[in-house]
Amino acid sequence: MLITVLGKSPSWEDAGGACSGYLVEDDGIRVLLDCGNGVFAKLRERRDYVEVDAVVISHLHADHFLDLVPFAYALTYGPRRCEPPVRPRLHVPAGARDTFRRVVGAWGNEDLIESAFEIVEYEGSEALALGPLTVDFQAVPHFVPTWAVRFRSDGSAAFVFGADCAPNDELSRFAADAGLLFLEATITRPESEGPRGHLTPGEAGELGRSAEAHRLVLVHISDEINQDAARAAAAQAFGREVEIAREDDSYSL
Repeated sequence: MLITVLGKSPSWEDAGGACSGYLVEDDGIRVLLDCGNGVFAKLRERRDYVEVDAVVISHLHADHFLDLVPFAYALTYGPRRCEPPVRPRLHVPAGARDTFRRVVGAWGNEDLIESAFEIVEYEGSEALALGPLTVDFQAVPHFVPTWAVRFRSDGSAAFVFGADCAPNDELSRFAADAGLLFLEATITRPESEGPRGHLTPGEAGELGRSAEAHRLVLVHISDEINQDAARAAAAQAFGREVEIAREDDSYSL
């Protein structure tokens, strides 16, 4: 299994960067995990978009799905469109169809995403089979319904993406013994008001340690945050070295 970082920014892109997007490949199958702002261009730098077999969206915040719009336009109108049309399977949280129709309906193109992709709404209770990959979901606390995602393949350790979340025990159990764990580190201190929805680097390290993950990588972290301080805080809690994701980095399991 090969995981490539296409975008790791939070809701606002790093300079020259992209929001949430990761390419997961195994035995000829290509799955795009999240498709936030700027991710489609990053995908095109590495792969032909008509060769993407499936897209999985963790939750319905714009920085995790908005580049489905240019992706859909390319599949529908671009010179790489195929006959018969390529329609990657788009696995999305329940209610996504209505969200997409409202977004693209703002300029009168309600069917754009539904026409370009084969939409499959998931409830999170059943695993997906995407070629050699088994994909599992775990609900995590955020401001909208959000799902952590685990990829498993025969002969490989698991890759777990924690999505956006507050500290929670469910994710540490879901990510137990993960070979590779991507956890957000959006904020430098806990939210002081209202419900929690994000992790600090230290909290990401604590969650990774609780999960006994083999390798921890911080994502959803701005280049405006002191990277050395974030890495050190996470590593102190995790108990060993922690990485901060960089676009174009790849990880093999």
